[in-house]
Amino acid sequence: MNSNLVPLKNLELHVSHACNLSCESCSHYSNHHLKGNITLEEATEWMNLWNKRVAPQIFSLLGGEPTINPQLPEIIQLTREKWKDTKILLVTNGFFLHRQPDLPKVLKDAGNAKLSISIHHSSKDYSNKVEPNLALALEWKLLYNIDIDFRPSVKYWIKSYRGYGSAIAPFEDNNPQKSWEVCPAKNCMQLFEGKLWKCPPLAYLKLLNEKIHLSEKWNKYLEYEALHSSCTEEELRAFTEQKEIPECSMCSAKREYFELRDPS
Repeated sequence: MNSNLVPLKNLELHVSHACNLSCESCSHYSNHHLKGNITLEEATEWMNLWNKRVAPQIFSLLGGEPTINPQLPEIIQLTREKWKDTKILLVTNGFFLHRQPDLPKVLKDAGNAKLSISIHHSSKDYSNKVEPNLALALEWKLLYNIDIDFRPSVKYWIKSYRGYGSAIAPFEDNNPQKSWEVCPAKNCMQLFEGKLWKCPPLAYLKLLNEKIHLSEKWNKYLEYEALHSSCTEEELRAFTEQKEIPECSMCSAKREYFELRDPS
């Protein structure tokens, strides 16, 4: 790996903003039924702006639900083309794996890639709906010898904001350092619209605003400026090394766990 590149622990790309589940307090706002897939052309343009500048240990493809995007296999191939040594992590809820029959071969050919299936509920109804595709994933593991894990997301679910829809509100505990310290997304930098964003809640907030017209409480967070590709190397390194920022106050200063309702 080129030592001149700025190292990142993880860089994430929303392959689709849409999702088939509606998980309460989703930090990507997927429970508000955002829509839209990234195109291969967009992904190429965005990656070209950064692949010679940053070296992520992990490049995560997620959403929303990434398997909704019919161009997912091509985006995986593109990711490997742009970052030869980076581990590719595909995060999915698994419900639509059957729609992506080329996926296991693409992951195997990419190499250094993992399929991570998030489990969002433990109810019998939820399990019955997703079980056929979990079995399909295990078949892929045996046939293609690809790396697959099952992530019990439901065990670690926390509140990302208060309320829902027009009543949604930031926490504003006024302790950005503490909010950053407990943040589960502190290593979840986003590649969106060709820019680098601190985290998912900041990256996709404007999409939420376009859909539901957020209250004035969100204005200062909507004014957050992502890092443009025209930045200097010093600005890039400062951005990637910075811990808490004032906008961290939108999230809670303590982890508020709760029992997630069946989102399916």
